[in-house]
Amino acid sequence: MQNTKIIKRADEQPKIYAAIDLGTNSCRLVIASPTPTSFHLIESFSRITRLGEGIINGNILSKDAIKRTIKALKICSGVINEYAPIYASRFVATAACRRADNCKDFINAVKQQTGLNIEIISSREEARLAVVGCVPLLNRSLKRVLVFDIGGGSTEISLARVTSGGKTFIEGYVSLPYGVVTVSEAFPNKDMTKLAYDTIVERTGQLLEDFENKHHIFEAIKNQEIQVIGTSGTVTVLGAVQLNLPRYNRSAVDGLSISRQDLERSITKIRNLGVEGRKKHPCIGPLKADLTIAGCAIIDGICSFWPVSEITVADRGIREGILLDMMHNRKHKEYNHNFYRKKHKRNKFYANKQPRRD
Repeated sequence: MQNTKIIKRADEQPKIYAAIDLGTNSCRLVIASPTPTSFHLIESFSRITRLGEGIINGNILSKDAIKRTIKALKICSGVINEYAPIYASRFVATAACRRADNCKDFINAVKQQTGLNIEIISSREEARLAVVGCVPLLNRSLKRVLVFDIGGGSTEISLARVTSGGKTFIEGYVSLPYGVVTVSEAFPNKDMTKLAYDTIVERTGQLLEDFENKHHIFEAIKNQEIQVIGTSGTVTVLGAVQLNLPRYNRSAVDGLSISRQDLERSITKIRNLGVEGRKKHPCIGPLKADLTIAGCAIIDGICSFWPVSEITVADRGIREGILLDMMHNRKHKEYNHNFYRKKHKRNKFYANKQPRRD
């Protein structure tokens, strides 16, 4: 009997997509293939690089921050090359690069040393992508959602409406000019004082007043007509602390609902740990000890300004938004479409196929 070798046609092979979110604090990569309703995770990588470290002192990306970030992006480039050909990809940078006077030099250095084309996106686009990334967590019984995304250098808050057909569109957004890195550097004590913490809470409320006056969110949240979703490292830490996890577990945290009372208890617990306690906490650690308190102050400000009774924790955001955007919106499929079509020689460093979890 003659053996018949079955070869899949190229158009039958699963399409592979890649997304990078280069933030003020972290560099994150995800590689995935589409499914009928979402996507299948193939590979992920995340590293805290603090690209925006010290940017509040002169709007300049420091040499050390650039060096750390390019090192992480070289890893991202290697992982992407391993999975070539990539059907479509998009690599974005956010607040730190929007703010830095030397961002053009940085972007050129990244291109030269890693081959990656980094796109600096607006705060509006950042807010939109965060909402798109959280779509799988939407409560379909509600027609509106408020998504807050606390980054390293800015905080995006978006109000979106869900149509009868299940599509979402942005009603409005506001970008707060600070995130966990810039807040922690503005109050550089070992542990944020009560005065500093309360200052951020108060300032957050002040910055939300115009947004509230325009969109009348207070009453809708009070009447439980708006779902509130939080996406950031601080939000996921709060979820892990709420669950008393011995180590971080994304599947347990992503999509978790936390009541306002439990949120306040978790924030109090984190604040009472002190800086050394947070460094030793298995779900916080030394790299996030100061950033977590800064994030708690911002969350406290949001939930104090509006009568939030519950938040949905999202361990997802811009990266996932980019992927879903490219997979379901034709106009985004041309981003870097041919950049990684050529196969590259595999590097032994990337031989392990297990996803590199955040």
